Amino acid sequence: MNFFGQKEEQKGPEPLFAATTEMEMYTHLFNNMASTCFAKCASRKHKDADITLGEMSCVDRCVGKYVVAHEKVGLILQKANESAIAQQKNLSEMQQTWGQK
Repeated sequence: MNFFGQKEEQKGPEPLFAATTEMEMYTHLFNNMASTCFAKCASRKHKDADITLGEMSCVDRCVGKYVVAHEKVGLILQKANESAIAQQKNLSEMQQTWGQK
């Protein structure tokens, strides 16, 4: 409610829901990235406690590619979402103009 006792319209998702969803998305991204890059880069012969230089560079490249791919997919989905919102707005405007005639 606002100062005058009227109910305010909320624009966009609830902030807590948006933050929770974003945190879940990043957790899922990190878990998938860690398991994929570990399976690809880690040696099956664990002779040393530390990873080798080759494994480090492999993991670095793998994580870099994973993040870049995730950003590209995010941009594509954002553009698709914006396009869908614009289409929905145009459709509702057309329905309103046809409904007034």
